[in-house]
Parts: sequence; C-alpha cells; structure tokens
Amino acid sequence: MGALANQSFVKMNGIGNEIVIVDMRARGGQIEAEEVRAAGRPDGVPYDQLMALYPPRTPGTDAFIRIYNNDGSEAGACGNGMRCVADLVAKESGKDALTFETTAGILNCWQGADGLFTVDMGPPHFKWNEIPLSEEFRDTRAIELQIGPIDKPVLHSPSVVSMGNPHAIFWVDDINAHDLARLGPLLENHPIFPERANITLAQIVARNHIIIRTWERGAGLTKACGSAACAAVVAAARLRRTDRKARVTLPGGELTIDWREKDDHVLMAGPVEIEFKSRFDPALFAKAVAP
Repeated sequence: MGALANQSFVKMNGIGNEIVIVDMRARGGQIEAEEVRAAGRPDGVPYDQLMALYPPRTPGTDAFIRIYNNDGSEAGACGNGMRCVADLVAKESGKDALTFETTAGILNCWQGADGLFTVDMGPPHFKWNEIPLSEEFRDTRAIELQIGPIDKPVLHSPSVVSMGNPHAIFWVDDINAHDLARLGPLLENHPIFPERANITLAQIVARNHIIIRTWERGAGLTKACGSAACAAVVAAARLRRTDRKARVTLPGGELTIDWREKDDHVLMAGPVEIEFKSRFDPALFAKAVAP
C-alpha cells in the first residue's frame, strides 16, 4: 500500500508556502514518487512541499529530512518547510535550537525572543557547475538567457545562484506585469538548467526591501518560496542593488533575509502556522498503485 497509507501528518504553512510534515522516525519506509503525487491531489491534501522526518544519520543532528515537491521530485532545500519542522520538533523536545540534515547538507534552526524561527541556509554557490548550468558562465550575476523576441525580450539576463537548489532571478520593474504561470514552466525546463530551476521575478523597492514572485521547480506557482527569497537577496547584494540584509515581500507574507558577512551563510526568519492534523486515507494510495 505504501509508506504514507494511514500515516499521520501535520498540515502547516510558512507565509503561505503550503507544507505537509510526516514523522517517519518510528515507522520508517521509503516514500515513492507516486505516493507523493497521490498525497497532494485535490482529494488528498494539496501542498507545495512534503517534509519527511527520519532518524538522524549524523551524530548531533535531530533528524534527517527528505523534501519532496508535489510532482514527486525531491528537493535539497525548503526554508519555509524547515521552519515548520523546527517549530514542531521544538514543541516536542522543548529545545529552542535544532540541527537537521537534508540531502543538501546540515541546517541549524533556532527560535528568537520574538518566537520566530531562523534557519541557517548555509552559504550560496555561484559557480556555473555548482548551480548547475549546462554551459560555462564565468559571471553568474547575469547570464545570457532571454525569453521573447531577440530585439525586445520579455525577460532576460537573470542572476543565477544555488541555495541547495538552483535559482534564476529576473529583475523587473513590476512583478505583476508578467505571466509567470506561462513563463515559469518554460524557463524551469530550459536546457541551460540540467536539473531544472526555480524561476523568480524580483522587484527592488529599496536597499533593504525586495518584492518577489516565484515559480517553484516541481511545485509551480506558490505563495512563498524561502530559498528563492534567500537567492534574491544574495543576487541583489552581489549586484550592489541592496544591502546584505533585506526584507522580502512574497504573495503570502514577509521574510527577513540576512547574508551574514562573517561566514557567508544566509539566514532566513519568518512566521509559521499549524493548520490541522490528520491521517492520509489509504484509498489515495490504492489509486496510485492501481494498474
């Protein structure tokens, strides 16, 4: 029947980024892509990312976490999802500082005096083969990529960066002036991105304020993408358009991003919310494996 059949879950959101969390630490089991897609169907629990907690693999960590997009693909990073997980595990354990491992590496999370969780997303990566890109660009602050007519492109010259997953940030005057639902999948699957990419439209408001909309790789249009907010601030700071710390406004709310100078790590802080708790209906997964 699969690992998720009758599995309990918590539905949360991080400023509108829809997150489902399943605790597999006692039950174990490999979650298959078909189950991930079935769980997020309209008759299931629609979500952007599913966070699966497993027993720690590395001493000193609180859990190993696998992150799945709603199309069944696996992600290396999800900042909003990590803050949701941190909130749950902190309440369970009584700890206000936690360390998790993902396929992208070790992430530290802690709760501030304001009750908000901060996630240390680690350092950004800028080399073309680390993002990765399919061809070499020595300067990834702006690469040669455009969509639309050659003499009048709709979008062009994105900044590219990896925050544990690949991001392309297109600088625009108005994030709502472009049909991201149409352009997003075209750019996500562009041959320049061998592992696909998160596509963000970013509008600079001030030295400490950016507005973004994101088409998430494997999830589509979302109300918020934490790693995209991190990527946008890093990319803007590299271009000297903003400071290294800025407020990022997304359709679902706001995050504070700080590209810390002392160690190059990117910190993300913001609220989370528990929506409800339930169990997955086994019938969802019977359909998923039906011939």
